[in-house]
Amino acid sequence: MNPVRVIICGAKGRMGQTLIACAKADPELRLAGEIDLGDDLGKIISGCDVVIEFALHDATVTTARHVAKHNKAMVIGTTGHTDSETQKIRKLLAGLPIVWASNYSTGVNTLFWLTGKVAEIVGPNWEAEIVETHHTAKKDAPSGTAKTLQEILKQARGKDAPAHALRVGDVVGDHTVTFGTAGERLELTHRGSSRETFARGALRAAKWVVQQKPGLYDMRDVLGLR
Repeated sequence: MNPVRVIICGAKGRMGQTLIACAKADPELRLAGEIDLGDDLGKIISGCDVVIEFALHDATVTTARHVAKHNKAMVIGTTGHTDSETQKIRKLLAGLPIVWASNYSTGVNTLFWLTGKVAEIVGPNWEAEIVETHHTAKKDAPSGTAKTLQEILKQARGKDAPAHALRVGDVVGDHTVTFGTAGERLELTHRGSSRETFARGALRAAKWVVQQKPGLYDMRDVLGLR
């Protein structure tokens, strides 16, 4: 089987550099290009099977236009999109195989699944709150992961759960969901200590999505956690 050819967008960022290193070490992948601010994706996109983007939120619409024009698969790890950007991206990529997730860690996506299950078991009478911590350079707060946890809790409980964002030092990413009622408390926590965790997950998604029918997927689909 031929290696899956990937282009990394956001190549000079922290996640981009980690993705490149992990892709080069994976015999099932071939790095077909590295794109960052000022580079022209259109010049090299024909030589790839899938585009992986971890960049600034205002870059994704342009990336999506190239992906749609060349009928490629895409993995989106960028977060912080406005509602308008999200709608444009969805419209551009309709009819293509896309994985779009707020977090590509296997552990975090297990946290998503567990959060939904716990919320269903304890019911809406228990309180639920989210605390997330990231490094001080992270732009969006709450994080995309925290927002996904909020969506899961709202769907399961029928009401909103607050999310508290901390920006401290060089923390890669910590997330805790706390459920509580009179006399007891239950906490679910994931702590990320290496960006390689997220990079390996995104690369796994890239290998998976090129074999899928057109559709909008997330990491829980990749891992079979539906």
